[in-house]
Amino acid sequence: MQKTVKKILKPIFILFLAISVTVLSFVGFLGNNLPKDFNVIKGNKLTINSYFPINAVQTGNTTKEKYDVTLKFLGVIPVSNASVNVIDENTVKLLGTPFGIKIYTNGVMVVGITEVDTKNGNKKPAEEAGLLIGDLITKINNKEVLTNEEVALIIEQSEGEKLKIEIVRNNKNQTLYLTPEISLSSNKYKAGIWVRDSSAGIGTQTFFSPKYNCVAGLGHGICDVDTGKLLTINEGQAVDAEILSVQKGKKGSAGELKGRFLNSTIGDLLLNDETGIFYSFKNKNTDFNNLIKVALKQEVVAGDAKIYTTINGKEPHYYNCVIQKIRYNDSITKNMVIKITDSELLDKTGGIVQGMSGSPIIQNGKLIGAVTHVFLNDPTSGYGIFAENMLKDMSEINRKNNLKNAS
Repeated sequence: MQKTVKKILKPIFILFLAISVTVLSFVGFLGNNLPKDFNVIKGNKLTINSYFPINAVQTGNTTKEKYDVTLKFLGVIPVSNASVNVIDENTVKLLGTPFGIKIYTNGVMVVGITEVDTKNGNKKPAEEAGLLIGDLITKINNKEVLTNEEVALIIEQSEGEKLKIEIVRNNKNQTLYLTPEISLSSNKYKAGIWVRDSSAGIGTQTFFSPKYNCVAGLGHGICDVDTGKLLTINEGQAVDAEILSVQKGKKGSAGELKGRFLNSTIGDLLLNDETGIFYSFKNKNTDFNNLIKVALKQEVVAGDAKIYTTINGKEPHYYNCVIQKIRYNDSITKNMVIKITDSELLDKTGGIVQGMSGSPIIQNGKLIGAVTHVFLNDPTSGYGIFAENMLKDMSEINRKNNLKNAS
């Protein structure tokens, strides 16, 4: 009898164990893929649009501006904890128009290290000093340097004396010492470095915020093409631009919107950050009626959407797309996987192309984000950023400006 009972109970126990492991794994998966913080509009409760039924149950630490929640699967099984910020609803003006970007960096960036042909053979003074590609040189011998020409002149006039080089590396200040060598071919003192002091390009403006008098564009930061490092702005301008032609994208090769800068400056750059380019808006005569609400990340769902972008001249148009996947925690700029489904846009561009970054994405009558990247192996698809992330940076710019003006 005991043997019979054991035979019956053993498969039940194994089944129960398998179910328990599966449930725990699933709960762990949900916990890792849900955000740890949310915003909600005043007067609203936190509702999460998800493939799976997730309920937010309020816990302790409650104020008018902030409270904590436990996220529960089926309203029963706890999967993670999160904090909730209570905010005012934001409305913005959709743009979707091209703009030119001119950046002058705060210092000069090292983009290459090379040899100097000396009488004692080839040497690398910059490498010997400890300079690395991506370093931002801010001062030489206590003098600020902002251009390639300034760096070259100081090195050439050094007479081979040791130079004090102040740099920023990984957001930390460092001091190095470099001794230039005289080049046999040019008869000039050289350091064996290539540096860059500026960058320019064309992208798409996402939205204008009347609340902050600020424009956001690109949806990702501008990085140096050689180092991949985010460029720090010393000064820069946003200028009017227009699209002249399209180089169609295809598998393995990104397409491109080809355009030109126009003469008018439309604003001064405020920030080049992971979430995009931000500039102060100057044109007071522009009509900013018909504002659109900004969706919070938990409102974004997989399904139909539209992008608003310009592929000819300066006039944006709506094109159909599908949000295939929501990625809360993978990256600050890769929050959605987008697929272009509009036949006209596919015919003209092949999908997402360079220069389209920043194109607004609209779903259920709200701005949910902006296009940021294209998949090289499939130009019909790419990533998008939540508009909420861009607006957060804009709010921080405004906060810092207010503190600066008050001091």
